[in-house]
Amino acid sequence: MTANVVVCGTGFGRVYLSALDRPDGPLRLAGILARGSSRSQACAERAGVPLFTDVDRLPDDVDLAVVAVYAGVNGGGGSELARRLTSRGVHVLQEGPLHHDELAESLRVARRHRVLHQVSTHYGQVEPVRRFVRAARALAGRQRLLYVDATCGLQVFYHLFDILRLALGGLRPWSFDEAVPRGGPFCTLTGRVRGVPTTIRVQNQLHVSDPDNHAHLLHRITIGAEGGNLTLLNTHGPVVWSPRPHFPEQGRTAARLDEAPGGHLDEPSAEAYGPAVAPSYREIVGRLWPDAAYRHLESLHRDSRAGTDPLASGQAQLAVCQAWRDASVRLGEPELLDVAAPQPLSLRDLDLDLETAADSEET
Repeated sequence: MTANVVVCGTGFGRVYLSALDRPDGPLRLAGILARGSSRSQACAERAGVPLFTDVDRLPDDVDLAVVAVYAGVNGGGGSELARRLTSRGVHVLQEGPLHHDELAESLRVARRHRVLHQVSTHYGQVEPVRRFVRAARALAGRQRLLYVDATCGLQVFYHLFDILRLALGGLRPWSFDEAVPRGGPFCTLTGRVRGVPTTIRVQNQLHVSDPDNHAHLLHRITIGAEGGNLTLLNTHGPVVWSPRPHFPEQGRTAARLDEAPGGHLDEPSAEAYGPAVAPSYREIVGRLWPDAAYRHLESLHRDSRAGTDPLASGQAQLAVCQAWRDASVRLGEPELLDVAAPQPLSLRDLDLDLETAADSEET
């Protein structure tokens, strides 16, 4: 059964417009709800769908809505819009972050009207993160997890907790100590998440006029166990497994180090799980992000047909909201930046002889 979808907002909402730009599948873009800017008009014209500027003028056959509008925690009206949509009997996928109380009220309204309200933290649906989560769960099934070491930009601090929820199998119980004062762009939080000792370094900075930019990175996460550590090098990969560096005691008496016993010594000291090179940012916004968006929309559509209880399915996201809030209180207010746009470099921009580097590995 085909579901009619309306996308609200044309900032990040453009990712959902790209996701729905496919002829097959159970989801059909039925319109855009926005304020009527030139960008929104251009998006509607490109997609060949009507542009609505009033939620009350949406047609009655809308089944799902994406609310890609800032929620109250960021000074926007996204949660109010989401509740107006669920009150009309529309299932809603809302982009985070959300305050705990915002989400709790939205879930109550959704349940009252027998529809779903789900939160998208987006990155948990991106394929390299899904690969990292699969590997983390496999590692936890073999050995006890000993530590988490994570770094992120403030813009995606909320989303980090959803990735940790997925990778660790939950967040509770959690606790955080006071942040270590900034010694550069990053502040450090220590604590425990699901009982695992956790260190989080956050670039606690926001640009005054361009808050979505100026992060040094999105997410970098390492989860360690007795046998080694698993690293999501960046949000979009690669995912790297590094066995524990351990030379057995019997090798101390060997005439040569490379004659030490132990089959694990023959394994790669680091190995990519999946592609060893991450995609370009053009490919990320053009393919990975739309694929992730479509994956979550399909999941919402399936849940809506199955009659899933919105409160039951919302408990995990309520935990994400609360853990993020508790950590943010410890982190404190961000430093405000007013600097020029950065100049990103490629590896080739460093004028390194990449061919010589490759040749040296072979000799």
